[in-house]
Amino acid sequence: MTVTVRFAPSPTGKLHAGNIRTALLNWTFARKEGGRFLLRLDDTDAERSTEAFAQGIREDLTWLGLGWDQETRQSDRFDRYAAAVESLKGSGRLYPAYETPEELEAKRKRQLARGRPPVYDRAALKLTEAERAKLEAEGRAPHWRFRLETRDVVWNDLVRGEQHVDAASLSDPVLVRADGTYLYTLPSVVDDIELGITHVIRGEDHVANTAPQLQLFEALGATPPAFGHHNLLVGAEGQALSKREGALSIGGLREEGLEPLAVASYVAGIGTSDPVAPHASLDEIASAFAFAKLSRAPARFDVHELRGLNARLLHGLPYDAVAERLAGMGVGGGEGFWEAVRSNLTTLGDATTWWRVVSEALPPVIEDAELCRQAARLLPPEPWDGGTWTAWTSAVKEATGAKGKALFGPLRLALTGREHGPELKLLLPLMGRNRAAARLEGKTA
Repeated sequence: MTVTVRFAPSPTGKLHAGNIRTALLNWTFARKEGGRFLLRLDDTDAERSTEAFAQGIREDLTWLGLGWDQETRQSDRFDRYAAAVESLKGSGRLYPAYETPEELEAKRKRQLARGRPPVYDRAALKLTEAERAKLEAEGRAPHWRFRLETRDVVWNDLVRGEQHVDAASLSDPVLVRADGTYLYTLPSVVDDIELGITHVIRGEDHVANTAPQLQLFEALGATPPAFGHHNLLVGAEGQALSKREGALSIGGLREEGLEPLAVASYVAGIGTSDPVAPHASLDEIASAFAFAKLSRAPARFDVHELRGLNARLLHGLPYDAVAERLAGMGVGGGEGFWEAVRSNLTTLGDATTWWRVVSEALPPVIEDAELCRQAARLLPPEPWDGGTWTAWTSAVKEATGAKGKALFGPLRLALTGREHGPELKLLLPLMGRNRAAARLEGKTA
């Protein structure tokens, strides 16, 4: 059996970090097992689904490196859902119900007032043919409910272990609305059957759906896949993530300049027993994946922690890994420049700031004019190397008596315009003698 999993977003908004956690867990499991990863666009909501959002989903997955083996769209498969509906009607598992939303809400309130669970009372099953005909003559179109077998439903959840749900405690779920459109359950199960999905890995907010879905698989004559429900991501303050509100959207993280591998490493690490650390590749993430490592508690997604992880990832990258991207950003200086600045970067885009410092005109920032003038006179002739800084500052210290912060602070400000930054012993040779001298003398250079 080939492991086959799916990521099934609705193209009704932007993907956020919680969506990507589900996608990443499915992708890594398939990768580790040598299986297939499918992208299924759940676009049955014609009013809210757009091609722009669908394309955004593809772009986000591609940026993260989560390639898929097959793409399907539910809007292309309505004939398959209609066939399933007729099959369920024929077996007596799908029945028409005529209550309005207001009538159902009134029933629910009465049951709660009596201390009873608000479970649908199956009143529609007691209607005679004549009563149904009368309701339809009044203009009521039925919605269609799936009749659950009132028994204990058991499954061994890949994350949560053995689960039991008494189906008698559940309302018969509506599969088809009165307007003929489908709710999530029916298309999802039909697709999972026909696409050969072997494992459904999704958020724990879907646990309650599993018992009815297992019965629906059986009613359609199919063996259910294995189910695993992972912990959810919440914001740093514990708030729920919503793609409608754009919370922690993948597009936003990309625009901020964060590395896709940093995002994947962070999403894969939080809420698990593994340390949150940058990984060298997606394959490394996949090799470390195990359901047993997933916590049951919600995982907090803190963008500040992600930025720190992004910085750690960059600090460990060799020049060859970024050379092409740096060139595309107009950053020169080769490996020497990269070695000088990488430990000071939070995003790769920060490298452009330091490239401007060493290669473009910079307004002077003079804190100690006399010290800087003497330092300019003591600049040694080129060529310069990594030892130039130490030899030069030792000479300035001897000539002026300045030391420590009083020596290095004014020199850094004059040379870079900033109080902090990369080691000047590495930046100084890239800057060159003429530019360094001019800046020390208070000139824009």
